Amino acid sequence: MAMPDSRQIGVFDSGMGGLTVLSELVQKLPGETFLYLGDTARIPYGSRSPRTVKRYSMEIASFLEQHDIKMLVVACNTATAHALPDLTARMNVPVIGVIEPGVRALLSATQSGKVGVIGTRSTIKSAAYETEIHKIDSSVKVVSQACPLFVPIVEEGWMNKEFTRLAVREYLGPLHDQGVDAVVLGCTHYPLIRHAIALEFPEFKLIDSSVEMAGAVSAAVHATGIASAGKGSVRIMVTDVTEQLSSLQDLFFPHPVAAVDEILLPEISAG
Repeated sequence: MAMPDSRQIGVFDSGMGGLTVLSELVQKLPGETFLYLGDTARIPYGSRSPRTVKRYSMEIASFLEQHDIKMLVVACNTATAHALPDLTARMNVPVIGVIEPGVRALLSATQSGKVGVIGTRSTIKSAAYETEIHKIDSSVKVVSQACPLFVPIVEEGWMNKEFTRLAVREYLGPLHDQGVDAVVLGCTHYPLIRHAIALEFPEFKLIDSSVEMAGAVSAAVHATGIASAGKGSVRIMVTDVTEQLSSLQDLFFPHPVAAVDEILLPEISAG
């Protein structure tokens, strides 16, 4: 029988949106200790080059590694798309990205064999979801759509505005027209806009990557025998404290947190 492992699970995102993943993780694994790092000084990753996203991700992984984590959870879709292989090769602990769990749920949900992927421009341009989908089932038709307005809409708290429903219709109309029946929400902000999408396109089966990610992490923790036997806790760190920080934390993470710590990341050469 495996001994309990009380070390932390490291979770990171380009900003505070990954707290949607952390929220699901806390509910799924209440006995675990989580260390979350949001790179708020350099957000958004979605408009950065793949090379820059890789460098940022490696810097964060290096920092979390110094805190003796037992697993690294890449909550950021863009970082998963561009940096997961490098992170997996570099780390001495299990690394789980947000894309594969969402893809598996998406493929289970579709009946038409036509699926939709929505995300940031960088995630969509990477074709990471499409690649993962076709790795499992090459016959599935994938319709991808960048939805750059969704992140600022969520951060402004405009989820229930008419403007948002117009944006949903504009972005997701082509998916509907092409017979898509299941859509993966390929950005940590998008679960908060799920209601608006469901109102406009009730026929879509919406896959929440945050929920699927939590299930995958829980399964991995137990399969590898690194579950904790203690009382769970959460620590949140950011690379820049902004005026919007508190409201975003409340928006994405409806759980009590003692404090949010600001940290400085060690820079790693881009070479």
